[in-house]
Amino acid sequence: MLTLILAVILGWIGSLIVNYLSDVLPSMRKVTKPGCAECQADLPFDFYLLHRPCGECGRGPSLRHWIVYILGPVLAGLIHYFPSPNLGIWGGILWLVFFGLLVVIDLEHRLILHPVSITGAGLGLVFGILSHGFLATVVGGAAGFGIMLIFYLMGNLFIKILSRTRGEEIDEVALGFGDVNLAGVIGLLLGWPGVIAGVFLAILLGGIISAAVLFVQLFRKKYQAFQALPYGPFLVVSVLFLLYFSHTLN
Repeated sequence: MLTLILAVILGWIGSLIVNYLSDVLPSMRKVTKPGCAECQADLPFDFYLLHRPCGECGRGPSLRHWIVYILGPVLAGLIHYFPSPNLGIWGGILWLVFFGLLVVIDLEHRLILHPVSITGAGLGLVFGILSHGFLATVVGGAAGFGIMLIFYLMGNLFIKILSRTRGEEIDEVALGFGDVNLAGVIGLLLGWPGVIAGVFLAILLGGIISAAVLFVQLFRKKYQAFQALPYGPFLVVSVLFLLYFSHTLN
């Protein structure tokens, strides 16, 4: 029972960290004092701790703040009952915070920031070596980075060819380089050959969701050409599936 309580508390603390860093990193690129999204006034820490509104303009926490605030302890509790064989309880909560931060920023800003990727690479190297050994970890990281780099370059080439064919510049990109970095992080965590399943499961999920979005847009007659979806969440879902559920299918 004590372990469960501690896990929930850590999940709650993690939710505060995710909300705070998701607010400051995309705009400031560093850990600094948060500012109100409405009036830019400095926000006290209890804005995140107690969800009090801004003292200057009265703007309260967003829906995202509340969702993360609730999901953090809940997911940490689930990790306590269903830990990953590779991560354990405390490692699972640590990765929950990392992936939560990455997904929130990618969904809101379509960015995977380099400081986040570097942190993930450090975590992936440590947990990968503990789970798979040094060689499998490094090869997995290189393979994940390399595979996604090929898709990144192919996507850029396709956009350039299409731009020339249509005679107009197309600003959208199929993949960002942050997705390439994230695939490397996932490769370190899953090791070799697990990274192969992780990357291609993400590609499969991305294709299915993209097709579903396209179908809904066509059905509602609101189709938008070259609308790219954030790819980070697909990579995160694929690695979580492999870490928490793949062993139950064996």
